[in-house]
Amino acid sequence: MTLDLRILGPLEVSDETGPIALGGQRQRALLAVLALSPGRVVATDRLVDLLWGENAPKTAMASLQNGVAQLRRALGTDALETRAPGYVLRISPEQVDAQRFERALTDARRLPADERRTQLVRALEMWRGSVLAEFVFQAFAQPEIRRLEELRLVAIAERIDADLELGSHADVIGELEGLVAEHPLRESFLRQLMVALYRAGRQAEALDVYQAARTRFVDELGIEPGPELRQLQAEILRHEARIGMPTTTAATDDDVEIVNAIVAGRVVPVIGLDGAGDLAARLASAFGVPDDRLIDLARLSQYVATMSGSGPLYDELHSHFEAAVEPSPLHRFLARVPELLRDRGAPHQLIVTTNYDLALERAFEDAGEELDIVAYVATGPHRGRFWHRPPDEPPRPIDVPNTYATELSLERRTILLKLHGAVDPLPEREWESFVITEDDYIDYLGRSELTAVVPVALAAKLRRSHFLFLGYEMADWNLRLILNRIWGDRPVAYRSWAVQHAPSALAQAFWRRYDVTAVDVDPATYVELLERRLETA
Repeated sequence: MTLDLRILGPLEVSDETGPIALGGQRQRALLAVLALSPGRVVATDRLVDLLWGENAPKTAMASLQNGVAQLRRALGTDALETRAPGYVLRISPEQVDAQRFERALTDARRLPADERRTQLVRALEMWRGSVLAEFVFQAFAQPEIRRLEELRLVAIAERIDADLELGSHADVIGELEGLVAEHPLRESFLRQLMVALYRAGRQAEALDVYQAARTRFVDELGIEPGPELRQLQAEILRHEARIGMPTTTAATDDDVEIVNAIVAGRVVPVIGLDGAGDLAARLASAFGVPDDRLIDLARLSQYVATMSGSGPLYDELHSHFEAAVEPSPLHRFLARVPELLRDRGAPHQLIVTTNYDLALERAFEDAGEELDIVAYVATGPHRGRFWHRPPDEPPRPIDVPNTYATELSLERRTILLKLHGAVDPLPEREWESFVITEDDYIDYLGRSELTAVVPVALAAKLRRSHFLFLGYEMADWNLRLILNRIWGDRPVAYRSWAVQHAPSALAQAFWRRYDVTAVDVDPATYVELLERRLETA
């Protein structure tokens, strides 16, 4: 029996045959609490505390056990498992509508504007009302209600951003006016309304929105609106082209410079780990990690390695990353670049990644392109060094980086540098390692500069290249680790770019610290643009 739980509205549960009738309020509350931690153990003491609070009666434990028995009769005996120190609802995150909504929101950010809008509309259609509507006054539901309602507003804002990118500014004005009235201090909706009005030729009204918002901020909070709104007001007053109708085909100075640098073989693409949240959820489910440990992937991996051992952790990571081989449009694009470079007599790419999977290797294989793979070793006798795997050959350790030059050449083929280790597809898994736990990152930082342990030819390339960051968000704290390993405290020596949709003021300030230019566009869309530019360069 496959269960489907819905909490984006009143609590509902169904299977292949239709809705499942549940018992009284206490039983429904128990299911709601367990549904908030699908596939994870919720301790008995925590269940009692969440359901009854500080004044739990002496009969609370017996009532809890009775509720568990009733749920098993309703959902099936296999659905609710007793596992020390409590119970676990044996369902995957995808069987809960809130989890599907979050996944759709994350995935939508990688799509072009039209596809992104479609996916966000579908995600928002999952909502049937207020989260856990019948438990709105229950203490256990409050944090999740606030979190999911915030994500709903984020999804609405991102869907409207897609509408604005697609030129539908007139269609969203009425909706935005309602959203601003409902959330008068939410700057994202204020910004979008000002842009939509300006593009509709209603400049005075756009400025009135700002003045009304400023008065509200000053009167109610004693502060001015944020710098993004203040800057937008100034741009409207100056009639700046940036906030006019969006264009997707006109070349910018950055586009031209990036394409020229790629054609010259002077760009190092840096791509990040996809689906860190999904991997964390998988590890939590596989190892029964308590829900209070779900903070980030590094911390959760540290918990698993400490409590269960690095061997079981590596087995689970191997299973996950060995299966994660479907190339993305970004991987396919990078695999097409070598042919373009050969046609122009330029050297091949050095590609840097913090991902562990084999998707990029698969894209190169499908394109008929060869790769040299160089990966970091986090454990074992070669710990702290890199290994090199030439095409159709076994890996070999790089024991003396300063003399390892002729074995690697960008004149011959592309080199993939995997800074955080890699899954090993060979049965022996001799060279498999992952920089993934907190201890791994601490050890990684404590070692010498990256350019002292990578082969000399790659170190020189890293020092004398432009960088193009693709797939990183400001929230990626390990990005700062990568920059620290490559440059230390120094700014980059060559102009570099970070492609990130709608970077915040904080993100832009962060990139400026390293003299990296933030390019405000969806990475998937930008890759398509670069490919068109390269074909005509």
